[in-house]
Amino acid sequence: MGTKTIDEAGAATGTEATNGEEEVEAIDGEETAGQAESEDRPKETAPEGPSGVGQGAAAVVAAGLGIVSLTGSWVSTVASARETLVGQLRTSSSASVAQQIKEVYGNAWHATALWGGLFALAALIVGVVVLARPAFGTPGKPQAPWIKSIAWGGVALGVIGLCLAVLKYTDILLGLPSAG
Repeated sequence: MGTKTIDEAGAATGTEATNGEEEVEAIDGEETAGQAESEDRPKETAPEGPSGVGQGAAAVVAAGLGIVSLTGSWVSTVASARETLVGQLRTSSSASVAQQIKEVYGNAWHATALWGGLFALAALIVGVVVLARPAFGTPGKPQAPWIKSIAWGGVALGVIGLCLAVLKYTDILLGLPSAG
């Protein structure tokens, strides 16, 4: 029980009644009824909103800054060398040994500690911002666990680096040797 019709383009299509339902058969590349229905349905897409890439990158930066605060950086090396040179220029050959040690080595040591402390403070701030970000972001969207882990690592390294920098700067840790 089927009929054949010719549409405007000249393609023949046929219909058959099957259990009260009509199916459109495709001839010459035309769509079937099932295909047309699937195109009418909304397609599933990726969820809208932030993907967390920025938070992950910031967490890695916090950990990197924490490591740099512990191991030293090019900036701290240059600052230390500069302070050594300035100390050598300020002291004369007639200066006491204690004054020479302080001017040449002590100021360089403090410059290294200062730059290490600045990197540690930056690591601490970036790590805390990453950890606090979900409170101000999209509600109901949790932060990825790896982002939290790396950010906590950055915070921990920042705290350790800051403590070591303060101890070095105050000469509690590895203070200058006495001249006497």
